[in-house]
Amino acid sequence: MLTWENCVEAQALRTRGWSISAIANHLGHDRKTIRAYLNGERRPGERKPGRAEAMVDFLGYCRQRLADDPHLWLTTLYDEVVDLGFTGSYQAFTASVRRHELRPRCAACAAARSKDRSVIEHPAGEETQWDWLELPDPPTGWGFGDTAHLLLGVLPHSSRWRGWIAECEDQPHLIEGLHQVVTRLGGLTQRWRFDRMATVCHPGSGRITASFGPVAMHYQVGISICPSKHAWRKGAVEKSAHTIAQRWWRTLGDEVTVAAAQASLDRICVRFDTRKRMSKGVRTTVGELADAEPLRPLPAPFPAMVEVERTVSNQAQIAFRGNRYSLVPGHSGEVVAVGHKLGTTTLDVTDRHGALLAHHVRQADGAGAVVRLDEHVTALTNVVLANFSDRDPCRHKTRRPPSAAALAEAERIRRDRCGLGDGEHVVIDFAGYVEQTRPFHGTHEQAGTP
Repeated sequence: MLTWENCVEAQALRTRGWSISAIANHLGHDRKTIRAYLNGERRPGERKPGRAEAMVDFLGYCRQRLADDPHLWLTTLYDEVVDLGFTGSYQAFTASVRRHELRPRCAACAAARSKDRSVIEHPAGEETQWDWLELPDPPTGWGFGDTAHLLLGVLPHSSRWRGWIAECEDQPHLIEGLHQVVTRLGGLTQRWRFDRMATVCHPGSGRITASFGPVAMHYQVGISICPSKHAWRKGAVEKSAHTIAQRWWRTLGDEVTVAAAQASLDRICVRFDTRKRMSKGVRTTVGELADAEPLRPLPAPFPAMVEVERTVSNQAQIAFRGNRYSLVPGHSGEVVAVGHKLGTTTLDVTDRHGALLAHHVRQADGAGAVVRLDEHVTALTNVVLANFSDRDPCRHKTRRPPSAAALAEAERIRRDRCGLGDGEHVVIDFAGYVEQTRPFHGTHEQAGTP
């Protein structure tokens, strides 16, 4: 195979009157190869197949099958041509399909997956884009299990990013995250844009759910749902998720608490506000653009009930967002529900039947406070004192052989297993056995039998 450089050189030498043999000796190739390239029978950079292509007889069938079904898997089509007599490998088969361009373009997919992207205008204060980011393998001390969740909100006009760490993606945690992120963004825009998450809309139809509609009315925002199978409609928040995952989450230490992680996330988002931007020919930053957006002030949080499950410790306490709260004793090891209504300063702890176990004033997240009610302290103290004893401790290493009563019971068991009554005893007399067998032994001795 000749490269373009060799082919150009051969053509130039041929124009100067060189023979085919001289050109072949000069370039180090066979004369027939040089002649084929000079005559236009072969193209530079394309290797001539060493043998006839095995797919030649099956090209028409494959072209027709892929025209009928452009999304037919090649593994399925390969099984069909093998049944028809194709003896080549699967790799050779797929290479032939690509080389001969047998699969036609699907018009619907081409419209949805085109590399061309239109520029969507985002007026200042018009829209906030939202999305969840799953954070795998969170620190064990968080108690979140295998995955933590981060709600991201972005102002696409200025590209300001803010986030909120949540334990799960249910609707109460979504509502809490919306309020927290909007507070960090600086205010409300006119509309909120979501993908088809089930906590906001019905994924099939895109219609807002009856449970989320009151939330939108409370914050007085319009809801925009991304159309199905149309990528890059909320590219600003998708880009923020990619950057946050690589620049922040990958470097987070194992010893960091949830509160410390949230503070770290807030700091890096503020640092991203210093990114340079060009607006109407004037150099500015993300932070300056965001501060100039006409955002509306927030109302009070929507009164959603955030509820999580916790396990009661041996000290009759449960952990909730960096603090510990006391319970009445007697529930150690049980799973209870901790509920907090947004906008209030209290939290309730209930058992699995819904009975109220404790009512506390909620402390600031991550404060490390231990809240113990006086009645809980008194009840726990009474339980501990009731279990206290001044008797000698049990000694586990003293020698204690079976007592007379135990030996008598063992003897009774042995008699019962042998089928004897209470007054019957088994006596083995070996002397009587010897007297009875003596004549037998004497007979053998007289006969000389050893």
